[in-house]
Amino acid sequence: MVHCFYPTRLKLVWQNYLAVLSSVIGAQVSGMSADPSTGLYQYPDCEYIESKWNDGDSFSVRLTDGQTITARLYEVDTIETHINNTTAARRLRAQRRYFGISTFGARAEESIQKAIELGELATAFTQNALAGKPFTIYTSHADARGGINNKRIYVFIETSEGKSLAGELVQSGLARAYGVYRQSPKGLDQNEARERFKDMELRAAGSRRGIWAFTDWEALPDERLTERLEEIELSSAVQQSKRLPLNGSLNPNTANKEQLETIPGIGPSTAQKIIDARLGQAFDTLNDLLNISGIGQRTLEKMQPYLVFE
Repeated sequence: MVHCFYPTRLKLVWQNYLAVLSSVIGAQVSGMSADPSTGLYQYPDCEYIESKWNDGDSFSVRLTDGQTITARLYEVDTIETHINNTTAARRLRAQRRYFGISTFGARAEESIQKAIELGELATAFTQNALAGKPFTIYTSHADARGGINNKRIYVFIETSEGKSLAGELVQSGLARAYGVYRQSPKGLDQNEARERFKDMELRAAGSRRGIWAFTDWEALPDERLTERLEEIELSSAVQQSKRLPLNGSLNPNTANKEQLETIPGIGPSTAQKIIDARLGQAFDTLNDLLNISGIGQRTLEKMQPYLVFE
């Protein structure tokens, strides 16, 4: 039996791969080459393109070679301003907790509205720093969850004043030091870069700049603890889901020990017993498994949805 796993997801992965490959090939065809020490392509004189979907850390730009992409900044995260699905709403909640502004106002709606307004300040900051001014993009064309029709890639941006846009956002208190890190254009390794950005964030918070001016400092520790606990719970649920096989996807006559152990109710010992038993005679029906020591009717009922007999 042949199973097709997550065809839609595989299609999206393939499309994203083609989009990134197209960008890299385009750079190579235009005569550009990546810096061998950092793996980054350099695009000077880029252009900021106004769009209603732009925000502080993700926005449309035109590269030197004429490509239009959505640039996603490395190293920082600004508050969401477009809350059009539950994923964005969940991210906004995490951002409000991180900055300690969940308790702003008398109702949750007031806190949400204030957060979006602060996110819009970051959008305006980025637009003011880039619009109508030449700036330089450094990128390896790493995919930032874009699509075939919307190339969204991670970038470093150096403004016309020679400053890091990501650094300026954090120092102004309009972004948190959070997200994807890699070796920087100046050769700084990702761990050192992360520490430097955390220091910038700490100074901005201590000076009550930007979003930090609205932080509830007494509630902040509890807010962050709540977010961490919920993330742990969600992560645990996802990992548990990944461990479960698809319905009707495992044949007890051919599955290996590791695969058998993913079935609810089957541990290492029982999995080995199944393997040993099938060497003598294959399992023809579900009830044949009742002959295995440790498998009773209740365990069999748990196993049934995941098994197939050919």
